[in-house]
Amino acid sequence: MSLAALSGAARACGLALRGAFHPLPDDHAPEGTGTLVLLGPDEPGLWTLFEASPEYEDRRPDPLDRWSARVLGGLAQRFGGTAVLPSDGPPWPPFLRWAERSGQAFPSPIGLSAHAEVGLMISYRGAIALPERLPLAAASPSPCETCATRPCTTACPIGALGTGAPYDVPACQRFLHRAEGQSCRTRGCRARRACPLSQILQRQDQQAAFHMAAFMGNWDDNKGESA
Repeated sequence: MSLAALSGAARACGLALRGAFHPLPDDHAPEGTGTLVLLGPDEPGLWTLFEASPEYEDRRPDPLDRWSARVLGGLAQRFGGTAVLPSDGPPWPPFLRWAERSGQAFPSPIGLSAHAEVGLMISYRGAIALPERLPLAAASPSPCETCATRPCTTACPIGALGTGAPYDVPACQRFLHRAEGQSCRTRGCRARRACPLSQILQRQDQQAAFHMAAFMGNWDDNKGESA
């Protein structure tokens, strides 16, 4: 068993290895985990596979979560591990902590995580907890430290994401519901798209619109805040 073998099998399923680490007790990984492997979308390949999946076709709720559960569950079974999904809970698995522990994800100037390879477009479909303590790649430097222009800090049209202030989620969601928010609704967050590393992913507009629709679905117009 090696991380290279798991990475190859994951890519065949539309997923990419986005970090791994040896958990400590306070990392709250499944009991007996020797190595926790984080998996995210391998774009643009994931979307093509997902659109052809039974979960996409059946038009039932949460198709991508159900697809992730099936695909990661199959990978975990194949490699003798346990699949963990962000939707498992409560209590919810601490994926942001796990991302930082992997040595591949870092706080960005706008507060969101930035990955060493894919920048601000990082997301995690799940993790696989393996019993073996496998050799790991060396930690990467933060990509933000060598980003000269930091375009993410000025890309948001309403300043909901910027340097020195928390992410203004209510303002973001209000904007998305207006006509001026069409570009963000159909192509994804401008701040994340502005990241030079994120631009190499070539995420399809259909995928971006799918995720933004899910994000907007958490909006409660009566309360004026994220639900």
